[in-house]
Amino acid sequence: MLYLVPTPVGNLEDVTLRALRILKEADVVACEDTRTSGFLLAHYGIETPRTSFHAHNEHAKTPHLVARMEAGETVALVTDAGSPGISDPGFLLVRAALEAGVRVEALPGATALIPALTASGLPADRFVFEGFLPPKKGRQTRLKALADDARTVVLYESPHRLGKALGELAEHFGDDRPAAVARELTKKFEEIRRGTLGELAAHYAADGSARGEIVVVVGGKPKDVPVRTPSR
Repeated sequence: MLYLVPTPVGNLEDVTLRALRILKEADVVACEDTRTSGFLLAHYGIETPRTSFHAHNEHAKTPHLVARMEAGETVALVTDAGSPGISDPGFLLVRAALEAGVRVEALPGATALIPALTASGLPADRFVFEGFLPPKKGRQTRLKALADDARTVVLYESPHRLGKALGELAEHFGDDRPAAVARELTKKFEEIRRGTLGELAAHYAADGSARGEIVVVVGGKPKDVPVRTPSR
């Protein structure tokens, strides 16, 4: 049996009772970082054995974990924060488990993109989640495609690239496109800053002190508004 268990994106209280039970009853917890997950488990007095499962070892560890599940064991997969498989390891293990006939269940729970979207003040009835944009190859092509999308766009971004990324978005989408930047969600210093892409790009380029997990939410292309062609 494989359980995909969401873990809090910040506040340790944001975990379900079922998630805690599964983590306690599982034979092993596969963790993106055993130390990070260890804080959560210790907080709730859970002593289930842990094993690492991250982007650098998932190809090697997947057959081993699948073999354990085929032998009757239960594996709980967690990442450092949020839902496994959402811009985090998980897909390879789920696919291999299903191919081996192992039952897979995904628990509902914490993720950064939904709170950022619903609190942004932008339409949430239709949206596209892009995760992290390509850092280099294919980035400009992706930005051009998203600029013409009528749905709200949700992206993840790293703190040190935030100012530059907002500048690129403003260049392709237009300075006046409404947007929001959410960081440190559920934590003590949570911040959701709303404005136009031009305003947000200027703020974070000048600030340069953004920290934590970053979610960028951008309004979709309004009807009858041409896409801006970036000047070169």
